Amino acid sequence: MSDDAPRLIAYRVGDADRMPLVPAPSTRPWMDATHQRFAYRCLPMVIANQAGWIIQNSHTFTAVWDGSMAVDGVRVEALSGAGPCPASGHFGSGVITFTLPYLFQTSPGYALLMRGASNWPKDGASPLEGLIETDWSPATATMNWKLTRPGLTVRFDVGDPVCMVVPVRLDTLEAVAPALVEFAEAGALATQHQVWAESRRRFLAGDRTDVEGPGDGWQKHYFQGTSPGGVEAPEHRRALRLRPFRAPGEDERATEDDITRDR
Repeated sequence: MSDDAPRLIAYRVGDADRMPLVPAPSTRPWMDATHQRFAYRCLPMVIANQAGWIIQNSHTFTAVWDGSMAVDGVRVEALSGAGPCPASGHFGSGVITFTLPYLFQTSPGYALLMRGASNWPKDGASPLEGLIETDWSPATATMNWKLTRPGLTVRFDVGDPVCMVVPVRLDTLEAVAPALVEFAEAGALATQHQVWAESRRRFLAGDRTDVEGPGDGWQKHYFQGTSPGGVEAPEHRRALRLRPFRAPGEDERATEDDITRDR
């Protein structure tokens, strides 16, 4: 890794081995269960799956909310796992809080978006997001989830993702100059869109002459980085390859076992 590479350091402030911090996988259990793994044909979703690092749960536990705003309105019961359960209900309002065994530090100008793992829904619980200035703050962070249905027992298992961390530059977000433009002014882009829209219309109507490969039954233009009109993307990714967290002195070169793969 070059010396000027953006830095993301996770300082161990607790028993971090119980809550591993790993590159987010490209797979999701519900996507595996779709017919012929159809969900993986949506490349933007697969890329989003991998766009960060996840902290895995150390305990199996259940949480139930009685619907009140009281601090004791959430009951957490640990079912398995060594040591204290990382989840508790000390905020009230149906919120459970995970105590994380890491203090994060990023390069100047970088903040850390702490959120739930992308495209990984959990019935009855919704992850709450936070954006932290980790380039200066000496505080550890927690991860919060909002229970959404009073009386429902929500289960978290060992290994479940409880948090996804994504470095972002706040100045880049603020520098973006959004603009609304009439479609008639899109020029060549409008022409390319019309070719794509017509190709998609024929496909949905049952015309499979535009599919890529016999028996595939689906269009792969975006997946392959081309438009129906033959325009190729200047740069296209089918997977993200995030480096794993390593201790000082470990080999920093990513290996095939360390990185998320092109599914």
